[in-house]
Order: sequence, then C-alpha cells, then structure tokens
Amino acid sequence: MSEIAIPFAPLPRTGAIATPAEPLPVIPDTERKGLTKKEVAADHPTWCPGCGDFSVLALYFKLIEKRKMVHEKITTVAGIGCSSRFPYFVQAHGVHFIHGRALPFASGVSLSRPDLHVFVFGGDGDAFSIGGNHFSHTARKNIKMTYCVMDNWVYGLTKKQTSPTSPLGFKSKTDGWGAVDYPINPMKQAIAAGATFVARTTHTNPNHVLQMMEAAMDHDGFSFIECLSECVEFYEGAFDASNPRKGGVFNTVPAEHDVTDEMAAYKLADEPFPGRFGIFYKNSKPTKNTKEQEIISAHQAKVKGLKDWEILKKNFDRMK
Repeated sequence: MSEIAIPFAPLPRTGAIATPAEPLPVIPDTERKGLTKKEVAADHPTWCPGCGDFSVLALYFKLIEKRKMVHEKITTVAGIGCSSRFPYFVQAHGVHFIHGRALPFASGVSLSRPDLHVFVFGGDGDAFSIGGNHFSHTARKNIKMTYCVMDNWVYGLTKKQTSPTSPLGFKSKTDGWGAVDYPINPMKQAIAAGATFVARTTHTNPNHVLQMMEAAMDHDGFSFIECLSECVEFYEGAFDASNPRKGGVFNTVPAEHDVTDEMAAYKLADEPFPGRFGIFYKNSKPTKNTKEQEIISAHQAKVKGLKDWEILKKNFDRMK
C-alpha cells in the first residue's frame, strides 16, 4: 500500500543541537479523499466541437474519480497531435513530449516509479508513423503502462493528410487522387509485437471506453487500447458503420473467445470494419519492470553492508 508522509516539524532556532519533533502521522492513500473531475480538470480542451477526444478525456476523469486517485499518483504522457494535447487538460503530473517519442519517456517513468500506473495518449500518426518503432519495442519489452491511441484515420492537427490508418481511396492533401498505400491494422500490429493486453473501443460508447480503461489499468504489463475517435472536421462519418445511432453495428468480442489465444485474437483483429470491440488478447508474463528490479536486487546483494566509497573502490580495483 502506498502512503504519503507529512514532513517533520521545523527545528527550533537555537544555538544548541535540537532534536526533531515527533513526525506527524502517515496518511495511507486508502484514507485520502479521491479527486473529483472539477479538481483534476485543467485548461478548457481546445479540440474542435464534436471531436471524439472529448469523450476519451471525460472517461479518463471518470476513471480517476472511480479509482479515487490522488494527484501524485496520476501520470499522463503524450506525444504530438490533436489527441496528444491530453496532458494540458489534466491538472496533475504529465508531459507533452516530442512527436512519436511519448513511449520512451513513459518507459523511463514506469521503470523508475513502480508505484505509478502511467497512462499514455496519442493518435494514429504519433503512434504508428513517427512513433511506430517505439510502439513495437515498448510492446515487446512488456513495460507496465497503458497506451490509449485515439485513432481517427487522418492527420487532423495539420489539417487533413493521409495517416498510417487511412483507408484505401481516402482523399487528402497528400493523396488528392485517393490513398493507395495499404493501411496498418493497429490490433494485429500490437498482438504481433508482443503487447500482453490488446483491446478496442470507440468514443461513441462511453461505458465501454471506461470498461477498457479499467481493465487496462488492472493489467500488469503493456496495455494497448485502440479507441476510434472521429475527426468531425476532416473525416466526418468515418466510423458511422460502428455507431448504432447512425445505422451501424457495435459488435462485441464473442463471449466464447479465449483472450489468451494469440492466434484467435489475431484472426479476430482481421475481421473487416467495423470489426469487434472489447478485449482481443490478454496474457500474463513478466514485465520489464519486474526483470529490471530483479537485476538491481541481485547486484545490490553483492555489495550489501559496504559503504559507498568501498563499492567505488571495489569497482576501480576490478578495472586495474
């Protein structure tokens, strides 16, 4: 159980050596009041009216409230893009990092602070184009974090260019004749790369988004969520086929699907759009966090009882 300690009372200003006052009691996180949306909401979101990212942000606030999280345990990281403005709108610890490089930064946070659950938010360009290499390697290393990608099939921040997930024939400023490059399948890529939790949802189903976020947060490993998030400005109607309110269908993962079966998950991810929604794959295997801690503990055991200068001397002697 994580706790927060209140500092010692100040020492009296006397010439004599003073003894610190008794430390104030430690307050466990479980006894602290969780944050409300009003307390954790920061700047007013600057997305276009109707953007699907509003829904994801609202559900993130809902998750924070439901899990009774406190400020110092909220960590929000993002790259560059419309969706990556996320940290600006959350009044807590977070970083708006370099384009495509959110995952390496989040990896450092996760490995150095095992008491935190890091949430990373990005878009299809940030995640699968400039950040595609980092996505594959973070997944295969199974670093504990949740990566929620708001996929809108277009570069929205730079005003309508073809993205890695844009479908064939999509006309944009970079493909006026219609896209000819085959789009990637985020779900297949995540499964093949080694992610141990792979789920899919859509901003038009808020309850489902929250369910996927909670399941991802509870998973001990690299959790990936593809969330369809419509760009009403540059690709309106892209996901109508998955929205029952617009004549589409919201097909969930079959109840009999075995989430530990990698091949079954891969086949499920290959279904034509709108496909399925829910948890495609979930498996348990040691995280990089656990492995690195084992390495650190093993090396610390070798120098147990030695002073810092003795450890340095031992290393220097080995170099002679």
